[in-house]
Amino acid sequence: MEIQDIETTEHTVRTARHTTHYLAAGPEHGPLIIFVHGWPELAISWRHQLPVMAALGFRAVAPDMRGYGRSSVPQRQSDYALDNIVADMLELLASLGRESAVWVGHDWGSPVVWSLASHHPDRCLGVASLCVPYRTLELGLDACLELLDRNTYPEAEFPAGQWDYQLFYQAQFDAARAEMEANPYNTARMLFRKGDPTGVKQPAFTATIRRNGGWFGPTAEAPDMPRDSDVVSEADLCAYAAALKRNGFYGANAYYMNHQANAAYGESVCNHGFLDMPVLFLGARHDYVCETVESTLALPMRQHCRRLSEVLIDSGHWMAQERPGEVNAALTRWLATALSEHWPAPGGTGSP
Repeated sequence: MEIQDIETTEHTVRTARHTTHYLAAGPEHGPLIIFVHGWPELAISWRHQLPVMAALGFRAVAPDMRGYGRSSVPQRQSDYALDNIVADMLELLASLGRESAVWVGHDWGSPVVWSLASHHPDRCLGVASLCVPYRTLELGLDACLELLDRNTYPEAEFPAGQWDYQLFYQAQFDAARAEMEANPYNTARMLFRKGDPTGVKQPAFTATIRRNGGWFGPTAEAPDMPRDSDVVSEADLCAYAAALKRNGFYGANAYYMNHQANAAYGESVCNHGFLDMPVLFLGARHDYVCETVESTLALPMRQHCRRLSEVLIDSGHWMAQERPGEVNAALTRWLATALSEHWPAPGGTGSP
């Protein structure tokens, strides 16, 4: 079957505590791989990965995460702590009739899949992360601050380094929401941009958010910028903007308001935080927030993952959308080698 002939279908699973909308492609009984998006995205962020994995014989699933799309949008910040989101994913897994899956995360989806691996290793055949290394954001913001590159971010000038924007959310949550919600289309159009090679060893834009009084300065609204066609089509951009206009940024930004609770949750990991399943990390050379080339941000992951594979891709933060071919190739190589026992059998089925 040609990739362009792969059908992606929409589904909803409802439980007493949560509703998850998700996309699915591939044979229903194929080995399961679940893609977990981050801020401020949707299941369609994996639109380049779902049909490829499906064509290989996997059952590929991508949910709208809590607070996004057509999934539940709770109105308490504490509802966006990682223990709640992990529970959402375990309910999704159960609804699919499976005991375990390969999990792939990006941005805030990475702390989710890392938490699944460290708290529920029996539910994880393997774990892959784009951009965000293990033992960082899922342990709270302080875990990231300890790994700052102080050559790029002198403490006197940049006390929180590239993570300054997260402190802005904590200090002015409503203001952060308001400036993003003023024009969701322009906000999405500004955010979804490819990596810039000239930013190497330069302070990231996110390092001065508090100093500038917000993401967009005194205008308090995203500027009118050209769409980056290397990352999103007009249809993709409209889908993101429509969902963000409908739901607002409350849920999306609330993920950043639970660092203390997440750090406490991180203390209850299994196996002293060591991961024994196959792990893949895809680092982005031109992601200057989740910067792993010049800094030691990935060091704790390398110390705690016993079956780690790493690939560095010339990409910005939105790697799955900017460099889908390279991401798909890296995932496929890893699945075929590190997880060969779960590779789809001829005819589109394999071990669940």
